[in-house]
Amino acid sequence: MPIGNRNWKSAGALTALVLMLFTTVSVPEMTVNAGNSYAASGSAAATADERKNETSLTNELYARAAVLMDAENGRILFSKNGDEVLPMASTTKIMTCVLALETGNPEDVLPVSSYAARQPKVHMGVQKGEHYRMEDLLYGLMLESYNDVAVVIAEYYGSKAAGLSMDCSLHTEEESRKAVLTFARKMNEKAKEIGCENTFFITPNGLDAELETDGTQKQHSCTATDLAAIMRYCAFMSPQKETFLTITRTASRQFCSLKKAQDGTFETGTRTVSAANHNAFLQMMDGMLSGKTGFTGKAGYCYVGALTKGEKSFTIALLACGWPNNRTWKWHDARLLLEYGLEAFDQRSLQQPDLPKTLLVENGQLAEVSLNCPKKEIRMLLSRGDQTDVRVSLPGQLTAPVEAGEQVGTVSYLVNGALYEQLPVTAAFGVPKITYCYCLKRLLALVLL
Repeated sequence: MPIGNRNWKSAGALTALVLMLFTTVSVPEMTVNAGNSYAASGSAAATADERKNETSLTNELYARAAVLMDAENGRILFSKNGDEVLPMASTTKIMTCVLALETGNPEDVLPVSSYAARQPKVHMGVQKGEHYRMEDLLYGLMLESYNDVAVVIAEYYGSKAAGLSMDCSLHTEEESRKAVLTFARKMNEKAKEIGCENTFFITPNGLDAELETDGTQKQHSCTATDLAAIMRYCAFMSPQKETFLTITRTASRQFCSLKKAQDGTFETGTRTVSAANHNAFLQMMDGMLSGKTGFTGKAGYCYVGALTKGEKSFTIALLACGWPNNRTWKWHDARLLLEYGLEAFDQRSLQQPDLPKTLLVENGQLAEVSLNCPKKEIRMLLSRGDQTDVRVSLPGQLTAPVEAGEQVGTVSYLVNGALYEQLPVTAAFGVPKITYCYCLKRLLALVLL
């Protein structure tokens, strides 16, 4: 059937349309800087003052390594040798405590092995064959820092993971050591999960120890940065954080041993234990939530703590903060760090910039695609000298095919030039690529109009 002039003209126009659809147009990538310094005026002077304050603080601290961390997001606000690997003594026990809470049940009854009973001071003096409730032991662990209690806890929960008898009183010394090392491996796994890459637990109580692993001799150690992060997890993030805080804030606790009745149940035993909290810093500053002291010959005095006051939450870590006759140095350093945090930093929000609603799509069956980006308020503690930027990075156009939900750009939040958080910009729907089949269908649809 002949085609009229009008249809021939339409066909010619469609041919031109097809050629146009396959023509490439280059559009440059778009990068938008949507932020500036928190201190919009006088920022150079503010930055100089901040550096002066940080230098002064570094010089005033006794600790060889110290960190002040924003507990809300884990950002390091101050660091003195924060990534130096050092022994951390009984601050270790915060991980032992939180892992026991997450692994077991406070009502679990834990038996004592001869291996646990032989642990050195400071110890509760547990005896082989005794039994204690797990929750009671945690008070002895965190308030009095009992080394034997840490081993009782680690051996019991490590036995389950190692496939050993849960009646630890029947263990040989080799089995006891295996169970405790298994628990230490769980501690290391939890540390990695939290993001601690420079922590290596060998003991659950923090006593100085070395272990050969992968051909390398390693010591029981961590960094001030990792230790502050572990406290952040224990006090602010763990599903057992409330119980952890209740235990570590308790002034004193009295509990009894348990004895096994003939029917297999447990009843109150003959021994009574009184535990008193040795974290004196709980009463030294308003807002202190938790803390743990530590000391060994290699580690010196150590401290880790958490504080919340108003909108500000911090964790601190101090390592190698003096040796005997310097017992109070850790309190001096803890106060300096926390007072610096409270005075120098304020809670601020970084606003998300306005994004283009659409992007052009080259060679697509639709000319453009809508964009999505998660709406999120970015809050953090900032000092007057902190420089913040919010940057939007998007291509000038996309090339089909585009998948629904495909990431096409980013919104980046930077503090002092370092990436703090990045949000994805995604395509709201899919855009298929133009094909000859698609063009033919369009051509036929228009011809038959």
